[in-house]
Amino acid sequence: MSPHHLILGGQRSGKSRHAERLAQAWLQRSPQHGVTVVATAMASDDEMRERIARHRQDRPADFDAIEAPLDLAAALRGASELGDPHRLVVIDCLTLWVTNVLMPMHAPADTALLLDDWTQRRLALLAALREREGPVVLVSNEIGMGVIPLGAEVRRVVDELGRLHQDVAQCCGHITLMAAGQPFTQQVQRWA
Repeated sequence: MSPHHLILGGQRSGKSRHAERLAQAWLQRSPQHGVTVVATAMASDDEMRERIARHRQDRPADFDAIEAPLDLAAALRGASELGDPHRLVVIDCLTLWVTNVLMPMHAPADTALLLDDWTQRRLALLAALREREGPVVLVSNEIGMGVIPLGAEVRRVVDELGRLHQDVAQCCGHITLMAAGQPFTQQVQRWA
């Protein structure tokens, strides 16, 4: 069974807190264990800068951190050697990463180029997850359960995030759905 774990939920459902609890429990199991958080947020406005600062302040001091708003596969590979079973990596969060890639703030809106870039980045992340022996905890928003967005760009992000969740889940041993701070966890069912 894969050591990876996907945590999904709505905004403010307790996803990041649950990931941190899993990481802290990992640290307590052995003095050889380490934790690296890979953060995908970009400080695009004052409110986001405040969120990022709060996450940095609240993060346990014994967690290493890497900021990777775009090249998530390289950050995962760089967080530690792929074969290092003693380092847990927390990726927080896939939603921001997908949005950063598919809805860039300062790039021309060439849909074909964006989708090609997205496809390459998604495949690279999935390959890195399959190769990595040490555990990875991936945090993401389950945003496909609400109102269908009006804009084509936003619908594309929602669709691609849903597809990514399905593919990432197949690389994981467990999946957790968070609601009101409560984790609902099960083993991942493999596709036939």
